[in-house]
Amino acid sequence: MWLWWGGIAAGLWWWAHYRPAVLRFSTRNFLLHLVLGSALSTLHLFLLQQTLRVAGNYWPDWGLAYSTLNYQTLARFGVDLALYGFVFAMSALLNMQTEIQQSAVLKVELEKRLSQAQLKALQMQMEPHFLFNILNAITTLVDLKRNEEASGTLAYLNTILRTTLQRRAPEKVPFVEELRVIESYLAIQQVRFAERLQIKIETTPEALDGLVPCFLLQPIVENAVQHGIAPMKGGGLIETQVKRIGDRLWMQVRDNGAGPGAALSEGYGIGIQNTRERLAYFYPGTHEFAVTSPEGGGFEVTIQIPYESVIA
Repeated sequence: MWLWWGGIAAGLWWWAHYRPAVLRFSTRNFLLHLVLGSALSTLHLFLLQQTLRVAGNYWPDWGLAYSTLNYQTLARFGVDLALYGFVFAMSALLNMQTEIQQSAVLKVELEKRLSQAQLKALQMQMEPHFLFNILNAITTLVDLKRNEEASGTLAYLNTILRTTLQRRAPEKVPFVEELRVIESYLAIQQVRFAERLQIKIETTPEALDGLVPCFLLQPIVENAVQHGIAPMKGGGLIETQVKRIGDRLWMQVRDNGAGPGAALSEGYGIGIQNTRERLAYFYPGTHEFAVTSPEGGGFEVTIQIPYESVIA
């Protein structure tokens, strides 16, 4: 009698392995399991009755003692159906707990990866040669009595450091905050590259209020500078466009730099892969991520995600 219900519980877990939704509480599942439970209860009572009959033929004394039992009654059917409901409820609760634990483990893993990405972004910005170039640029500005520009460069550097260290992971932030980091980073790079680096940023008011994963575009812009513009003697242009299209937030970073040959370097690949993985976590099956090389040269990264407003 009880082995049957142990087998039913094992069957539900096996089924849930291929169809996780089967062990979730919903109206549809209630109706499905009501029909399934009724069928299994009827089958169970029939098998029990047949067991009594067959066993009675082999062991007459045992059969005589239990010959008056009748499992095929409405009362026994109700008990079996209630037992099925209990088995389903316990299996569903255990499955829910397992999913919550798996989600927590996934979140911890993402926090770890994103923390590493934050530290990597900080490290990439604070590498000795980067610091040397910025400090050298500031010294040059001071020598030329361009103190305002020197002070501004320090302010941009301070913005990047403060934002990097204060952010928690994982989180979404208004795009206006992400834009502030991007603008600060590019402003510093303009001091470094001077007229070699041209910047064009276009956004809409709705886009500024949209939520995006933190550090979404910053590594892509950084790659455009390091692997697209830096290798070119004449420099180039980096264009960033962000706008809302219906219920989507559309973002694109494009440069006319060295093109895919340079972009396929290890540093560029890490930035692209990191962005791809985080988009898959935040927007599973609802985002678009395209990396292409336009006909005119350079590199282009386009991202589309569901639009979420910080105001809502």
